[in-house]
Amino acid sequence: MFRRTFWFTAGAAVGVWATTKVNRKLRQLTPESLAAQAANKAIETGHRLKDFALDVRAGMVQREAELGEALGIEAPSRHGLPPQRRVTALEGRPENQKQDNKHYGMLDEKHSYNRNEDH
Repeated sequence: MFRRTFWFTAGAAVGVWATTKVNRKLRQLTPESLAAQAANKAIETGHRLKDFALDVRAGMVQREAELGEALGIEAPSRHGLPPQRRVTALEGRPENQKQDNKHYGMLDEKHSYNRNEDH
């Protein structure tokens, strides 16, 4: 009697454990979960690349200082790379935007822009 009770309890425990494991794995494989995992990996990779770029930049500044000292060249007052450009080549030039918009027929106030509309 005790032997059967022991094996019944052991089987029930294994069944609960297996069901829990399967449900946990299924939750990990949902599209939302996979998208979240991919986003987390992308963010982590971005942080690693940023750290690498900062290390390379610091190494460049250090090496430039060493070479400047060895060659007897005055080091410039500003170390590092120039700041990143924030404006695109055509941005801020309204005459180009107007020509491009006329060429492609865009930004016409008289016409609808919804391509799904019946014409």
